[in-house]
Amino acid sequence: MRTFAISALHEPPFPACRHEATDRVAEETLAWARHFGLITSGHRLRRADPAGLAGRACPDGPVEHLRLLADLICWLFVMDDACDEDGLGDAPTRLAPTVAVLLDVLDRHGDPAAQLPTGGGALGDALDDLCRRVRSAGHAGMLLRFASQTRQYLMALLWEAANREHSRVPRVREYVQMRRHTGGVPLTLTLTDLAIGAAAGPAPRADPALAALDLLAADLICWCNDVFSYGKENRAGPDVHNLVSAIAGETGGDEEAALRAAADQFNLALAAYVEGEAALLATGEAAVRPVLRGRRHWIRATYDWSRIAARYA
Repeated sequence: MRTFAISALHEPPFPACRHEATDRVAEETLAWARHFGLITSGHRLRRADPAGLAGRACPDGPVEHLRLLADLICWLFVMDDACDEDGLGDAPTRLAPTVAVLLDVLDRHGDPAAQLPTGGGALGDALDDLCRRVRSAGHAGMLLRFASQTRQYLMALLWEAANREHSRVPRVREYVQMRRHTGGVPLTLTLTDLAIGAAAGPAPRADPALAALDLLAADLICWCNDVFSYGKENRAGPDVHNLVSAIAGETGGDEEAALRAAADQFNLALAAYVEGEAALLATGEAAVRPVLRGRRHWIRATYDWSRIAARYA
């Protein structure tokens, strides 16, 4: 599947970069995951290489902010594996208690004086640590964005669980909308903005052109991941939560045709992104430039990381 993805997906026309502290942060993130009990051994997490993805997506900025992003990606990988591979997300009734506790954690907004809810376990304790560190960065707007986007992510996981319970394959339009949230893309972009100082105010973010590019960036990140991961995700049986599966279910086509269609969808969106970015850079405010630089890094990082990540081998 990796060979197909490399041959079918257009390489993003953005420079490849990597933070100089990536290797150091990789060990620190592994230690963080062990400290909070997210992992018992580092094998699965080393294969996932969250710091490798973070270092490419955030190639500059303070090391502590790179670590925050890497730890978030680590948390998302652990949550994803718990839902997809360990059975937590097999049904909404099984996942709901965990989601409820994690929502309680988010309601604290990282306040160190507030009492942690009971029953949060490793996922809750680690999420509280992430919120506390975002709060300590001193940017209230970023904290509110992060908490809101994490809530959307958790609600989207319940949508996935309902689909699994009923073996339901979502239509393509529905899948595209929900995939932006199940992939955790908005919250990772928020922490990337925090890391590079790209805290564009509400006026630039309300610009329809920037909002459209943000959605396109999220789609590109998710669809690239879907094509690269399709083989691994379907190894143990059909996985309905993949762009390829959604296209095949809606069109009635075979796997090969759906893979090609998913790749074509990515390539068309990439061309649209490049065109839209150029137009916005030519006419937009200076505040959007670091935001767009962060999106460029993420699109390129996802492609480069997916080519080598053992997670999808």
